[in-house]
Amino acid sequence: MSYRVDAGLYATGKPTAESPVFVTANYKLTFDLLRRAIASIDGWILVLDTLGINVWCAAGKGTFGTDELVDRIEFSRLGDVVSHRKLILPQLAGPGVAGYEVKKRSGFQVIYGPVRAEDIPEFLRQGLKAEERMRIKDFRFMERLALVPMEVVPAVKSALYAVAGLLVLCFLFAGLSTSKALGWFVIPAAAIGTSILAGAVLTPLLLPWLPGRAFSIKGFVVGILSALLVVSFIHSSGILGMGVLLVSIPAMTAYLAMNFTGSSTFTSLSGVRKEMRFALPLEIGGAGAGLLLWIIALLGG
Repeated sequence: MSYRVDAGLYATGKPTAESPVFVTANYKLTFDLLRRAIASIDGWILVLDTLGINVWCAAGKGTFGTDELVDRIEFSRLGDVVSHRKLILPQLAGPGVAGYEVKKRSGFQVIYGPVRAEDIPEFLRQGLKAEERMRIKDFRFMERLALVPMEVVPAVKSALYAVAGLLVLCFLFAGLSTSKALGWFVIPAAAIGTSILAGAVLTPLLLPWLPGRAFSIKGFVVGILSALLVVSFIHSSGILGMGVLLVSIPAMTAYLAMNFTGSSTFTSLSGVRKEMRFALPLEIGGAGAGLLLWIIALLGG
């Protein structure tokens, strides 16, 4: 979370007073992508202090906003560096910046560039005009695949604590019998592992084709199908064991799928808040019910 660069004014190539000014966030990956895209251009990069958050998320949170932009123009003395009064902002910064207010307070005109940094050279060649394709942000399979590790790694880290605690319970109830403890441990291990695979991998990859608008519903569908598949393979789990899988896997999968809203272009802040109000209690309840059924199975064993 500290992967950031210092806010301020940077030069790329050999810029002059007439060179374009590009505004970006101080999240290092964002900054590096912009630098790479404009490597052949002599220009200025005005980096805002977005607390190390990327452009789109920072615009939604308010850190890539009007006040920060106006203040950074003043702090960097940009008016003394360039002779023109034009700023090229990422299109995804739009929700956080009021262009008319920036113009009023700083004298600089806000011009929104293309969605993708790689289209900036063509955008400049066309006289700061973007083609329709430059205004559209898609979210294709390979882009979703690239984000899967960002969902899997924290899910696995959190799951390790749960797995350790459940394994200890198994040994306590089994009277330190390793074979018995491991036999009981199969159910929660299968539930957790399947949920991570279904919620943090399969749901993002299948996102456009899954039913429902809410990510929790999409994840629930994948979770139900995954639970049925696991139950078909684990025949010796008994009625309670099957109940644990059928209740807990969809609940945990829906929760992990809902986490992907922060990585997706499909959602809005208001939509996420609305979804969490109805989905989170159900997800917690489902996971709790699965845990309770498993404990009952342990006590009965």
